[in-house]
Amino acid sequence: MMRRMHVASAMVGALALLTLAGCTTDPSVTAPSDDAAATEEAEVEWFDQALFDKQDEERGVVPEGPDGQPYLQYINAEMVDTSEFASEGAKKGCFANASISNPWRQTGWITMNEQLKVLQESGAISELETRDAQDSDDTQIADIDYFINEGNCDFFVISPNSTAAMTPAVERACDTGKPVIVFDRGVQTDCPVTFIHPIGGFAWGIDSANFLIDNLEEGDKVVALRILPGVDVLEQRWAAAEKLFGEAKIDAVDYFTGADPVEIKKIISDELAKGDVKGIWMDAGDGAVAAIEAFEDAGVDYPVMTGEDELSFLRKWKDTGLTGLGTVYSNFQWRTPLLAAQKIFAGEEVPKEWVLPQSPVTSDDLDEYLAANEGMPDGHYAKFGGEDLPGYPTVWQERQIP
Repeated sequence: MMRRMHVASAMVGALALLTLAGCTTDPSVTAPSDDAAATEEAEVEWFDQALFDKQDEERGVVPEGPDGQPYLQYINAEMVDTSEFASEGAKKGCFANASISNPWRQTGWITMNEQLKVLQESGAISELETRDAQDSDDTQIADIDYFINEGNCDFFVISPNSTAAMTPAVERACDTGKPVIVFDRGVQTDCPVTFIHPIGGFAWGIDSANFLIDNLEEGDKVVALRILPGVDVLEQRWAAAEKLFGEAKIDAVDYFTGADPVEIKKIISDELAKGDVKGIWMDAGDGAVAAIEAFEDAGVDYPVMTGEDELSFLRKWKDTGLTGLGTVYSNFQWRTPLLAAQKIFAGEEVPKEWVLPQSPVTSDDLDEYLAANEGMPDGHYAKFGGEDLPGYPTVWQERQIP
């Protein structure tokens, strides 16, 4: 398939933004430098048919686990015995976090801390000492080594900044003999007790591309707005969509935007000046409103559009009446690591790879999610899954970042 890719000016410096809003990444490679970004991105083959097929199949699997608690559900799990860790008493956790540098991670961090309060009250966890790497591999490696050398951790939780760079540090944590729980982004080792994540980037790409294909005609133009190159879950989103667009003979052209609203408006305006744009595809929701406003500024019909479950997009979708889909990378996963720790110390089985459900917001349930999140700020994520936690809704409304 011939690939058409345009690197917008906002790409310069964008690789410093590895965790933008909605970019809940699972990178398998360290991102390239700014100078090498375009060259290296073009050299990597991101499409993986086996993983595409796996995630496509998982989209249709009814998850196991308790009803109404998606953060405890799992898909096609291989369960592992944790009886060796069974012990009584409240446990201290040590959390090496990549960052809280965007609304998606901030929403999850608030949710995790509310879940922590519940587990502290029940006597399962005493405290969660946390170090924030601020999107730096070197800082996170030092954070993990600090926890190891400190020697006061009963368990480790790690949300890696990047995959390859963080693998040795995760293995050192495993070598302590204490349970290690990895979530959101993976590492290149199977030593953690469990790796927790939603279905993945190919599932996102399949959901979003199929929606556009179903609502467009052969030959229609779609503009794909991408945050940055070289991050595998984002690349997988586009690799899946690009494959499906090609098969459906949709005319898709993609741009890297750095999630800059000004750049997004410029891209859309330039494309509209060339002719009709029937669809907008996004690999994350950040900047979705700017894309819609570009159509309004041009005085043309709204596109068929896929965004994310960030409320800014959902509200604009509702206000405009456009044909839309809110793709999801499940934010409620931030609860699961602490609940996994509780299970591990109780000696209960947990999934080795804990694949959480991941399903988009559709026109059928848009009103439901908007009503449920009334009063939440635009940067909040509708399917955050924390409605039963003690601080709901105030701490999310006020963005009380711990």
